[in-house]
Amino acid sequence: MDAQTLYILGIIAVAYIFDFINGFHDAANSVSTVISTKVLPPFAAVGMAAFFNFIAFGLFGVAVATTVGKGIISPSVVSPNLILSALVGAITWDLITWYLGLPSSSSHALIGGLVGAAVTSAGFGSLAWAGLQKTLTFMVVSPLLGFLLAFGLMALLIRAFFSIPLQRINRYFRRFQLVSSALVSLSHGTNDAQKTMGVVTALLLSVGWIGSFQVPLVVAVLAATSIALGTLFGGWRIVRTLGFRMTKLDPVHGFSIETASAATIIGSSVLGIPVSTTHVVSGGVIGSGATMGASMVKWGLARRIVWAWIITIPASAVVASVTYLIVSAV
Repeated sequence: MDAQTLYILGIIAVAYIFDFINGFHDAANSVSTVISTKVLPPFAAVGMAAFFNFIAFGLFGVAVATTVGKGIISPSVVSPNLILSALVGAITWDLITWYLGLPSSSSHALIGGLVGAAVTSAGFGSLAWAGLQKTLTFMVVSPLLGFLLAFGLMALLIRAFFSIPLQRINRYFRRFQLVSSALVSLSHGTNDAQKTMGVVTALLLSVGWIGSFQVPLVVAVLAATSIALGTLFGGWRIVRTLGFRMTKLDPVHGFSIETASAATIIGSSVLGIPVSTTHVVSGGVIGSGATMGASMVKWGLARRIVWAWIITIPASAVVASVTYLIVSAV
């Protein structure tokens, strides 16, 4: 096996490490509410999330993988050095925000990495502006949708059950939340695992190992496995932020958050739009909490999270750009 082949295989391994970290970093998205409402103990919640993360790749196609693989940067500029640099940028930012306990976006860290490496390699003309614009637009739209859907659903539930004691309502919604939490895990696996599929497929195409942009089954299975294993190990710092520190949650709130988030993410996945599970769920947490009054949401923490969202793409782009300069000089 020659050095070039080993290098490409090494980059593919880094891609699946990113996928593992994605699952580890974003585990909180699907389990924080079900844990904080005490519907499931932590290990059972994480195990369920990992299972649905894994099976998701076979249900909703690979439209997101296609967008990430050839709709963010021009396929003509893709190279092993570029993909490696993009992954290093994304992984670095993921680890920084994990350490700080901030629910930032692994998805947008990867997109920032691709943009930073591509611009350094071939200038701004290397960007696929239509796909990038769609992704950046939904960076804002998707958490707003999560907020509005969770707020609206929670308001409807309050109106429908206002005369029933909360303890009795929560007894029913503890069961419903098992379904809604599973849907969030399914949507997370559907959207997020596909990003790694897209990057690996773009790499294989660039070096001539495949003839057209079609995600090989083995690439999809390995991506699903990696994100599921990452979720199984969990990211408990971010679980605390989303599930305990932003607002007080009951099972009925957890149900509204998860149902709104899953609807937004699955809809985006079918349309081929790479959205951030973290952004959507965070928007849902704030939206559901806001139905209890603005004072129930810890807006200072929410602002801190929003700033993490804003700087994710430029921060990961800078790391990817520097990495590209280094690996190209070696």
